[in-house]
Amino acid sequence: MGYDVTQVQKTLAGFQYPGGPEDLASHASSNGADQQLVDTLKNMDKQQFDGPNAVMAKLSEAGVLGGSSN
Repeated sequence: MGYDVTQVQKTLAGFQYPGGPEDLASHASSNGADQQLVDTLKNMDKQQFDGPNAVMAKLSEAGVLGGSSN
């Protein structure tokens, strides 16, 4: 089971790229992300993300993205 793609996108909506993992985690937290997602974002092994596609690609690569819930 992974994070719902749509939910991840909602928690990152409005983020001003570029940004690092700590910035993403803080933004997601302020947008209501659960603590597990916040921790996952905070611990991503990349210095900086230049846009949402880079974040989603990294989450996908880590195997933590799921589909939409039924």
